[in-house]
Amino acid sequence: MVVAIVGASGAVGQELLTVLAERHFPITELRLFGSARSAGTEYLFEGKSYRVEQLCHGDQFRGVDIAFVSAGGGVSKEYAQDITRYGAVMIDNSSAFRMDADVPLVVPEVNALDALSRPRGIIANPNCSTIVMALPLLAIHRLSPIRRVHVATYQAASGAGAEAMRELEQQYRQTLNGEEVTHRKFLYPLAYNVIPQIDVFADDDYTKEELKMHNETRKIFHSDVTVSAMCVRVPSLRCHSESVWVETEQPVSVEDARRAIAESVGCTLMDEPARSGQTDPMPYPMPLYLAGKDDVYVGRIRKDLTNECGLTFWCVGDQIRKGAALNAVQIAEYILKQ
Repeated sequence: MVVAIVGASGAVGQELLTVLAERHFPITELRLFGSARSAGTEYLFEGKSYRVEQLCHGDQFRGVDIAFVSAGGGVSKEYAQDITRYGAVMIDNSSAFRMDADVPLVVPEVNALDALSRPRGIIANPNCSTIVMALPLLAIHRLSPIRRVHVATYQAASGAGAEAMRELEQQYRQTLNGEEVTHRKFLYPLAYNVIPQIDVFADDDYTKEELKMHNETRKIFHSDVTVSAMCVRVPSLRCHSESVWVETEQPVSVEDARRAIAESVGCTLMDEPARSGQTDPMPYPMPLYLAGKDDVYVGRIRKDLTNECGLTFWCVGDQIRKGAALNAVQIAEYILKQ
């Protein structure tokens, strides 16, 4: 396969290189693309050095089979026709096309078949928070269809990219050194703080990030499930965490939910509250310990005290891996298998 990565210098682009190598994706030729600023930068992949080309309009993608695109929605919209013109499958990590009716929105464990119908040659990777939530939701949904979801997210700096991660580390140093705390990637200083806003506000005072979780979940599950979200940026580097309340059509026991999640592909059950304070194994998922892991980790599974058809749980997933790069590579693997 001839594979291209657009946005190769970013956090997700770099993770794509790692995931492709780890999973031995069949690559005969690798092309890296980026902005004028990153053009000329070289990266090692499986022992060979590759130079980033500046992304331009034209015939750069002639002969490319799969293009992983992670350079922001503006770039995706501007270059989509260039990327797909000669038959490349564009797996896009931005929000540019997610809700377009003729672009499948895919979490392979949930709706892989959707990836096979792509009239524009584009497949959208869902929002990272949606992906992390979708995997444990699927396990419960198989026991009884889910009617509604309430979710509070605790999203790491990694969700805003590599520069945001560096900014958070700098803010901690500035605070400890008694210096003025500067911020550019975040609306306010994030170190020693939480910011209850991710993306801009819509007319109903939900943020675009919160509305994505509602709209994308419905599209992925082909369901009229409703999702009400509160998305919060927290001062951790990697891994998004989520508190989730679900209401199913029929009551689901905690034991059945635990069993279903433990047996679900892409999920790891980590639910031993009696081991609180211990780390081997941990009683529940925590982002500090789960960076770089492929699965979504699920714990604190309980009955919702306010609803006999309700369950609540806590889950953690690495935003850069399963929330972005790994999910995209799994989509490509599924296409190749078919």
